[in-house]
Amino acid sequence: MYDAITLTQQLEYYKEYQSKLAAVAGRAKARSIISDALYVISTGTGDFLQNYYHNASLSARYDVDRYCDLLVGIFSNFTNELYKLGARRIGVTSMPPLGCLPASIRLYGKGSSACVPRLNRDAETFNGRLNATVKALKKRHADLKIAIFDIYTPLRRLAEAPTKQGFSEARKTCCRTGTAKTRVYLCNPTTAGMCRNVSSYVFFDGVHPSEAANTIIAESMVDAGIELVT
Repeated sequence: MYDAITLTQQLEYYKEYQSKLAAVAGRAKARSIISDALYVISTGTGDFLQNYYHNASLSARYDVDRYCDLLVGIFSNFTNELYKLGARRIGVTSMPPLGCLPASIRLYGKGSSACVPRLNRDAETFNGRLNATVKALKKRHADLKIAIFDIYTPLRRLAEAPTKQGFSEARKTCCRTGTAKTRVYLCNPTTAGMCRNVSSYVFFDGVHPSEAANTIIAESMVDAGIELVT
């Protein structure tokens, strides 16, 4: 949905990049750049929010467990292909607390302002499968450095107790355009309804954390990141 570039096409683009890099830097240098580079993979969130929860035929064919298995299988295949192409340092972002995203609360909260437990359970199920898959990839490829960047834990803490970390708002969004408040491309400092104190908001729009929240989330990932660069 939403004209997303498929993983297969992304791999094709990456192969094109490798060819261009080798032409400029030479094959030996290109191999070094490719193996030393840090690759970051984000998977799962859009598959649930923009596909599974809106596609009745898909959710009828797959329960959450089977859908998670499908997604992590695709992730595993994609990662193996990246490895074949020379990637040796890969960071993988976990799924965020889907039920705490403002768009999810608005669409599935049934009038409540609390996080939606069912959606958070779905995210936890996916993250459990992802953790197991990453462990299997480590075992399969001894020279592969791969780590999970946990987004779920710090973002859920921010969403459920924003004032403890200096925020005043975790349900309303700074960008207030669009029915589900996810149309970030419509927002700029002059947009009607745009907040003035964005750093006090946990979420910029219905699904994306603000820069201030992302800073806290990024700081929580440092330990996992060090594993990839040492």
